[in-house]
Amino acid sequence: MLNRDRTGLHPELTVAAVVEQNGRYMLVEEHVSGRLVLNQPAGHVEPGESLVDAVIREALEETAWSFVPEAIVGVYLWGRDGGQNPFLRVAFAGRCIAHDSTRTLDAGIERVVWLSRADLLARSARLRSPMVLRAVDDYERGSRYPMDLFQDLAVEQLTLRAAVL
Repeated sequence: MLNRDRTGLHPELTVAAVVEQNGRYMLVEEHVSGRLVLNQPAGHVEPGESLVDAVIREALEETAWSFVPEAIVGVYLWGRDGGQNPFLRVAFAGRCIAHDSTRTLDAGIERVVWLSRADLLARSARLRSPMVLRAVDDYERGSRYPMDLFQDLAVEQLTLRAAVL
């Protein structure tokens, strides 16, 4: 029998784009809970959306740049509020290929900024979460996993397989 809730954790599934050019990383300044914070272009995966489609969409909505994911940097579980509301984030490394200067950025996004790791460290109190700097550190360490690490399966396939097992 499958126990669907052993831990009580129900993490929010999110994605993030790690974009580096000449030692600087693309970040967004965004308003969250009355604060102006720094984050990678990131957000929630919508129902029926693949991880890759989600990171491409989020990068475009938050930066007006077309993002091409090339590798997975890491998968991070972070529990805000003492672990009560965890996030599971998949961070993708990639490049930006086109900018749409006429596009309006998502609500709450102030602007795109390019910062070095040292700049991020100096602004660590402004990071939206510890996942931001961790993804940059993992990227700088050369952490790259193949894009096919995650496989998108249709719900029907998952249901059929669970019934067979």
